[in-house]
Amino acid sequence: MAIIRFIKGFFVHQRLFYALGVIGVLYLISYWFNSLFGITNILLLLLVLAFFVDALVLFRASGKIKGVRELPEKFSNSDANELPVILENKYPFAVTLDIIDEIPEQFQKRDFSKVIEIPARETRSFVYSLRPTERGEYTFGHLNVYVSTKLKLVKRRYRFEKDQMVKVYPSFIQMKKYAFLALDNRLTMHGMKKIRRLGHTMEFEQIKDYVPGDDARTINWKATAKRASLMVNQFQDEKSQPVYALIDASRVMKMPFKGLTLLDYAINSTLAFSNIALKKKDKVGMLTFAETIKNHLPASSKKTHLQTILEVLYNIDTKFLDSDYGALYNQVKRKITQRSLLLLYTNFEHITALERQLPYLKALSRKHVLVVIFFQNTELDQLIATPAETLPEVYHKTIAQKADLDKKVMVARLEQYGIQTILTKPDDLTVSTINKYLEIKARGLL
Repeated sequence: MAIIRFIKGFFVHQRLFYALGVIGVLYLISYWFNSLFGITNILLLLLVLAFFVDALVLFRASGKIKGVRELPEKFSNSDANELPVILENKYPFAVTLDIIDEIPEQFQKRDFSKVIEIPARETRSFVYSLRPTERGEYTFGHLNVYVSTKLKLVKRRYRFEKDQMVKVYPSFIQMKKYAFLALDNRLTMHGMKKIRRLGHTMEFEQIKDYVPGDDARTINWKATAKRASLMVNQFQDEKSQPVYALIDASRVMKMPFKGLTLLDYAINSTLAFSNIALKKKDKVGMLTFAETIKNHLPASSKKTHLQTILEVLYNIDTKFLDSDYGALYNQVKRKITQRSLLLLYTNFEHITALERQLPYLKALSRKHVLVVIFFQNTELDQLIATPAETLPEVYHKTIAQKADLDKKVMVARLEQYGIQTILTKPDDLTVSTINKYLEIKARGLL
């Protein structure tokens, strides 16, 4: 009986021990939670206070950030155009600015963002660039500036420069580059040739004193004998020769290359070439055509003529229909009566397309110096160079080689009738055109 009572008492005391242990653990947990929530409340309170302080210093006054997007007067098509952005911090403390510019929809760029830090009461600027591939009007949205302090709990938005518009013109940057190289005699650096002048393309200008560096072949011995000092003849290029750019604005010029159509390559080349021709005192005109005659700008050598050419090139528009070479021939016959250099920008993809227009081209070349400019299909170069291993690849390579051969046959076909040609890659169009112009000038073909 005693043993039984001992066993019962042990289990009673053990359950009591367990109960006391559970109560103690629950008490500790309760104490820990109460302490934790107390600290959390304090931290939350501090966070709320910091939030309100951060908001207060940012929003307590207006006009603390000034932003300016400096748009140029115009953009140059196919070139990188720089846009400076100037930001001024009028706060008495340093801030971080997150700039988001609403770029025109033509660029399809929706992820522009720039983060900069500006010390108190100072100004900072940065420059970014955009490369347009279409002529026309481009409209910018807001310049959004989000400002924050070092706490970075609150951001305040400022908005500037809404609905700024800029026009994208043909590549005047390319035009200036080639004009500078021409004046600086460094054309060979960009693939342009130094061509020795032949024939009688130089006009006598005056007799002057000899200076070191003058060509000894120009010494005027009669004048030297009379003056008892070396005298030389000075010559200048023959002036006022009419040169026309004929631009095909039909569907054959719609083919894209590196974001630009062949038409825009022709437009950019026309502007650069016209600038150099005007600097050489030639008269420059232009004519664009498709299913009808679109624009006809008579040749002129006036100083203001380049701006007129730029405006006409900017406004060239087309529905990319088939071109009417009969209309082109009639317009040239009626309106261009003086023997001229005609640079025809077009494209022939098939020999049959050339054959259809060949009678008109031959008729133009009888009275004028005609240069037909068309394009290599550079998309085929890699296909031609890649070894063919399967039957479909053999077919594709054969077709590509046939298309490449057709271009060379077209050149031979045109030259057979005395028509000069330029077969070029789109990237090399401007250099090739200027080279041909300088060559024709040097040979005295006009």
